[in-house]
Amino acid sequence: MKPATFEYHRPTSIDETVELLAELGHDAELLAGNQSLGIIMANRLASPDNLVDLGQVEALSGWTVDEDVVELGAMTTHRDLEFADDLREVVEMVPEAAEQIAGPSVRNRGTVGGSVAEADPAGNYPAAFVALDADLHLTSADDERTVSARDFFIAYMFTDLEPEELVTHVTIDRAPFPPARTGMAFEELKRAAQTFPTVSAGTAVRVDDPDADEPTIEEARVALANVAEIPLHVPDAETAVEGSSLDDDALDEAAAAATGAADPSPEMHADEEWKVELAGEYTRLSLRTAYDRATQ
Repeated sequence: MKPATFEYHRPTSIDETVELLAELGHDAELLAGNQSLGIIMANRLASPDNLVDLGQVEALSGWTVDEDVVELGAMTTHRDLEFADDLREVVEMVPEAAEQIAGPSVRNRGTVGGSVAEADPAGNYPAAFVALDADLHLTSADDERTVSARDFFIAYMFTDLEPEELVTHVTIDRAPFPPARTGMAFEELKRAAQTFPTVSAGTAVRVDDPDADEPTIEEARVALANVAEIPLHVPDAETAVEGSSLDDDALDEAAAAATGAADPSPEMHADEEWKVELAGEYTRLSLRTAYDRATQ
């Protein structure tokens, strides 16, 4: 099957893009890396009258690492982030999430903004950004606004993004997690490289003194993918390990919080019961990895 007829637009700036969106509204779809939309259109599950290709909007690509904040452009590809050593030094979870997305052909084309706007609850970036309490920056012809990742994802593949808005970039506050005392991890279970993960867990921990015999966790972050209709922030798991040296009791409590919060949909190879169990086990695994990195 082939896509229905559409009009093709190729803006070269953010201003031109949002002016097109204001004009076209619900009759337009944004094309980022085209790792999902093309398939949907080919199967006639979406038939937009207008397609707005973001490939020439250079201002949406790239990233910066400043003293206080990390900024990721919406059109930055998974592959670029996978090999971003400067990012790995300060927000290791992001490159680690990027390198586990599908295979090289998808990572070469897929983008941060495309993944966030699609809002698949199994996606890597949505869970990572929820864990890191990142901010999403949205622009329209009339306004600019910032939405926390934890508020952006509303329901299954439904977000706070309005039809005339564009995700321009993502920012992550560095203050809570200084690299010298921080460990991060993104752990996932997948049946095959090209599939979405059955369960993923993104975690970060900051310890008081990495050189102590038993460093204490001062702050923790935990979010899961594909165990609820949106990326699942688990604050009770964070509370369970904060103030501890990540002993077995703290890990057990964190895992129990994750299983209690999980509300997954079944898949062909994973029923609800198993995915709930995996939510706890991958929370445990990811926290252990993050803590080990923080204390090495």
